[in-house]
Amino acid sequence: MNAKYFTLAEARLVLPKVREWMDQIQTARREILRVRPDALPAIEKAAQNGGCKEAGELYILGARLEQAVKGITGLGITLKDIDRGLVDFLGTRNGREIYLCWRYGEDDIEYWHELNSGFAGRRPVDEHVH
Repeated sequence: MNAKYFTLAEARLVLPKVREWMDQIQTARREILRVRPDALPAIEKAAQNGGCKEAGELYILGARLEQAVKGITGLGITLKDIDRGLVDFLGTRNGREIYLCWRYGEDDIEYWHELNSGFAGRRPVDEHVH
């Protein structure tokens, strides 16, 4: 993945497309779990690494999931957790690298966290986030 820096405004500008891709990921994920719950971990891994036998068995769903994952990561956005729908946009706060954090179902990008703290370390966006 090619990480890209996003301002808060830039991240918010691409959020509708990210939300659309995440809808696609979550829909495919739910259907895979319904049809073949044992195959989901392999398909998720394959979507991020280029394919596998299990993904071939559920080609259409796996392809939808893979397409959406590649859409998100192709923009330089980090997909942290497919199950929870977590994505991070690399940004800055007071001149330091941070992640602008968004979770599927949230209306906006309202949180940030340190690079090493993850979801548990989320803090509300403030005037120091650029």
